[in-house]
Amino acid sequence: MQANVIAQPVAYELPDLPYSLGALEPYVSGETLEYHWGKHHRGYVNRLNDLVRGTDLAGQPLDELVKQAKGATFNNAAQAWNHAFYWKCLTPHGPSRPSSRVAAAIEKRFGSFESFKGLFARTATGKFGSGWIWLVRNAEGTLFVEATDDAGNPLADGRTPLLTCDVWEHAYYLDYRNDRAAYVDAFWRIVDWDFVERNFSAAEKARNK
Repeated sequence: MQANVIAQPVAYELPDLPYSLGALEPYVSGETLEYHWGKHHRGYVNRLNDLVRGTDLAGQPLDELVKQAKGATFNNAAQAWNHAFYWKCLTPHGPSRPSSRVAAAIEKRFGSFESFKGLFARTATGKFGSGWIWLVRNAEGTLFVEATDDAGNPLADGRTPLLTCDVWEHAYYLDYRNDRAAYVDAFWRIVDWDFVERNFSAAEKARNK
């Protein structure tokens, strides 16, 4: 008689980049992506698998782990999620500014696209230490710019991320050394506003259900 085989939860995997390693140059170098994605992001995924193996957290969707986990498990789950989201926020061929509903929502909330960019950039350059800068939408549909420390993620507080900028030093130090402001300025050249629009539309749809 053949013994029953107990299915094991599928391990978390490092997602492929949506573009080649050199695609974001000169704004983000292939060397930075090789280390940032290939080593830092991979490390978070590998450590997360080690932490949840054999626990009731194994196999849960990554966004659910971000909302539920604590301590080291949260840190590695959130960093795995944050980085996967960040790569999708970037593109070598995107428009230079948002269109459609995102543009209207930004103008309504911040007065203009330039005012939003200024607030986002000041938040990024003024952030002490490591973390992330986000454009988020709350449950009522209002947009906010917020900074989170270390692995912090707005999902844990019930807000929907639309866009993020990684301000850990490993995101920019090879290209810009300690000049975070130059990195943030370059960030605007490669934002994928179509991805932001899709996130906004999905949040709108979920709210209207």
